[in-house]
Amino acid sequence: MKIKSLLIYVLLFVGAKSVAQDYAIKQLENSPRHHEWIKLLSNGRNLHCFVTYPESSQKATTILLIHENRGLNEWARSMADQLSEAGYIVVAPDLISGANPEYEKTSDYPNTDEARNSIYSLNPEKVTQDLEAAFNYAKSIPSSNGKVALMGFCWGGGQTFQYASQQEHLAAALVFYGTGPGDETSYQNIKTPVYGFYGGADERVNATIPASEESMRKYKKSFDYEIYEGAGHAYMRAGDDPNGSPENIAARNKSWERLKKILNN
Repeated sequence: MKIKSLLIYVLLFVGAKSVAQDYAIKQLENSPRHHEWIKLLSNGRNLHCFVTYPESSQKATTILLIHENRGLNEWARSMADQLSEAGYIVVAPDLISGANPEYEKTSDYPNTDEARNSIYSLNPEKVTQDLEAAFNYAKSIPSSNGKVALMGFCWGGGQTFQYASQQEHLAAALVFYGTGPGDETSYQNIKTPVYGFYGGADERVNATIPASEESMRKYKKSFDYEIYEGAGHAYMRAGDDPNGSPENIAARNKSWERLKKILNN
């Protein structure tokens, strides 16, 4: 009976994990846009990147997209496709490529907890080098207009803020519920405008906003942010779910309109 109960539990867990991102999988499967996987040589191994293109005859701005702390999963890839639907080329590096010798990329991991463990084992300097490799590729895409904007979510939001202090040729940096650099002097190196997107119910991240705002003001940097009332952490993903809360869906929709205005300037 114990074995049978355990089997039922495992099946229910796996089913729940699958259903949780059904909406993202459908977005990808039903998309008419071109998607491709590429490999970039970085840090002595293959850095897998998911690249999406808009249906357009015009050169487009490219977005370098940094995933959450669960890796380049279905939602992150569906977000890339949605951005291409809005007219942008997107390069989304899988930053845990080869981080675990058993798994080549995020989709190879047996569960999101193991992917998260790999995320938190990454060397910060190597993450920057990977982002630099992806940035250089994004800038060189023939159908790109040469402008590269940076966007990241959760862990990726923090990486966005950090990489903005390393790469001065970004068109914009969009930080979704991510914290600022740990080293206060990093703010001094930021050249690009930084735009913050935060959920009102995300107390942990929001507690760090005043320090970031103070440092950006100290070094006369551009930092414009919005806090969306009632939305939680990761509201862009939660608000993408048709069954998400009204607060998360509203915050996602408002953020979507705001990001397009920023990128189209």
